[in-house]
Amino acid sequence: MSPDSSAIRCRGLVKRFGPVVAVAGLDLEVRRGECFGLLGPNGAGKTTTVEILEGLTAADAGEVAILGEAWEGDGMRLRARLGIQLQETKFPEKLTVREVIRLFRSFYPRGLDVVEALHVVSLQEKADAQVRALSGGQRQRLSLACALVGDPEIVFLDEPTTGLDPQSRRQSWEIIEALKTRGRTVLLTTHYMEEAQRLCDRVAIVDHGKLIAEGAPRELIASLGAEHVVEFAVGTGELDDELLRGLPSVEGVAREGDAWRLTVREVHRSVPALLETLARRGLEPTQLTTHHATLEDVFVSHTGRSLRDA
Repeated sequence: MSPDSSAIRCRGLVKRFGPVVAVAGLDLEVRRGECFGLLGPNGAGKTTTVEILEGLTAADAGEVAILGEAWEGDGMRLRARLGIQLQETKFPEKLTVREVIRLFRSFYPRGLDVVEALHVVSLQEKADAQVRALSGGQRQRLSLACALVGDPEIVFLDEPTTGLDPQSRRQSWEIIEALKTRGRTVLLTTHYMEEAQRLCDRVAIVDHGKLIAEGAPRELIASLGAEHVVEFAVGTGELDDELLRGLPSVEGVAREGDAWRLTVREVHRSVPALLETLARRGLEPTQLTTHHATLEDVFVSHTGRSLRDA
């Protein structure tokens, strides 16, 4: 990839906090105009990585280039080209929504006017409401408005929908999709796999500060070799990998504690064969579910554990 096509690039990124290595030699490249997802469980190093890329935290080792520039001095000229939404932003409770956005607009040499920013995040009706009167979803949209009011070339969104109700989450997704339509570059961290699959052109899955998989969501899911996942558990009795791998249509087998996860091509062939095998051994499933393969299953295939429990 040529430097001109790269919005964000880091090489050999390392960050330690005492004996803890939060980021362990990470390489990333985000193309201009794409929505790039940084995925992983809590504690994987996502937020630390993003804070280094944003110029908020210094790396212990490695190189960073943002829009072809390195962080030097106060970086004010480069910061004016970025929009940042942190995991949590505290606003003065007695300011109105309009006043908060006007304040943030004053930090940038150019950008959206307040009315336009309100429209982008659908907060027109709350323009004169005080921050303390906003719901959680409305506060998140206000935070997003402050990130967008400078009309940035790159937008960093760190867990932007965590804790939101389904309706507020969908509203945030629509805003991010509109940014993509306008050709903006978006770096999104999330642990919601359905969010990443809907919004991201490419994703990087990280764990313990290391890159474990990277690519378009469909490509990563296709790398599993099958489209479906069968999860089951049995109360007692022993099963082994080879027995399960020999079932019709099974491409992969993983175990988490007492639960098994089979990656399969055809559910209608694998599930009856599985139930028949269990019955022959005098076993009954205490749990049995099927679903289309997701990025969560990609994480499991690489680490042997789920994102939810990692």
